[in-house]
Amino acid sequence: MSQQQLQAALASCQQAYIDLQSGGKVASVSYAQGDGSRAVTYTQANMAGLAALIKQLQQQLGMPGVRRRALRPVF
Repeated sequence: MSQQQLQAALASCQQAYIDLQSGGKVASVSYAQGDGSRAVTYTQANMAGLAALIKQLQQQLGMPGVRRRALRPVF
C-alpha cells in the first residue's frame, strides 16, 4: 500500500472507532490492500480488533506508539 492509501485507511479506521465509541452500533471500514480492496464491518463487540488494525496502520506509517513511562517504586 502506498503512503496515501495507508493514511486514508487510518483515517477511516479512526473515524469508525470514534463512531463506535460514541454509541454507533455498526461501523464499516473499507480500504485497498495490495491485490484488492477489503471491507470490514465492526460492532461494539469487536472494538479491540479495530484498535489493533489502527495500531498496525500507525506502525506501517512509522508513527510512534503511545508508551507509558517506567513504573518506579516509591519508598
